[in-house]
Amino acid sequence: MSDFLNRWPIVDNATAAGDRRKFDAQWMQYYQAVAGRPPRPTLIKAMENYDQAPGTLPKFAVDLGCGDGRDTVELLDRGWRVLAIDGEPEAIARLRRRDDCFGRARPKANRTYLETRVQRFEDLTLPPDVSLINASFCLPFCPPEHFSRLWEEIVVALAPGGRFCGQLFGDQDSWSVYTDLTHHRRAQVNQLLEPFTIEWLDEENHFGQTALGEEKHWHIFHIVARKR
Repeated sequence: MSDFLNRWPIVDNATAAGDRRKFDAQWMQYYQAVAGRPPRPTLIKAMENYDQAPGTLPKFAVDLGCGDGRDTVELLDRGWRVLAIDGEPEAIARLRRRDDCFGRARPKANRTYLETRVQRFEDLTLPPDVSLINASFCLPFCPPEHFSRLWEEIVVALAPGGRFCGQLFGDQDSWSVYTDLTHHRRAQVNQLLEPFTIEWLDEENHFGQTALGEEKHWHIFHIVARKR
C-alpha cells in the first residue's frame, strides 16, 4: 500500500467542514475547466451494453450530478429521455444554455426529452423504473451520513435489468481526510454492488492531478453494473 497517507496532513472535523465549503466554492472553476470534454467512458460502456442486449426497458436515464451536461448531452444525442439533477443551480443553467453536441456533425440533441432539477443528495428523490442511472464522479460528494439512503434510493429506482454507471472514491484517495466526503474500501464497494451483476469494475490507484491542476492521489472505482 502507498504510504501517501503518512505524508498527508491530518485535519480535524472543523477543518474538513471548511474544506467542503471550499469544494462548493470551486464548482464554477470546475465547470470552466472541463467545458467541452467528452462523456465519461463508464456512460459509453453502459449505453453500449444496453444497445447490445436490447430488452423491454425504455430509454429513460437519470444523470446525477450532471454538471454542465457532458454526459446528459450524449444521452440526449442517442435518443434517451433524461432527468438531469444537480445540487448547483449554476450547473443546470449551464446545461440549459448548451447548444452543442461536442462539435460533432450530428443533429442537435432533442431538448424536449430533457427534464432538469436542482436537488442535493441529502434530499434526493427519484422516479421508479429508471433504465439507467449515471453518476459520474459525484457520489463521493454526498455526506457519509446520507450515503446509505442515497444508495438505497438509486437501487430502488432502477428497474430490474436497469444499469448504474459511475464512480466511487476509495479509502486510499487523498481526499479521504475530508469527513464530509464519502469513501469506500473495496469490500464495501462489493457489498454495495450485491444487487447487481457487475459488467465493468476498474480500480485506479495512483498520483495525478485534478481538473483544476492540483496534485492529488486518486483511488477510484469505475463501475458499470446491471440490476438483477
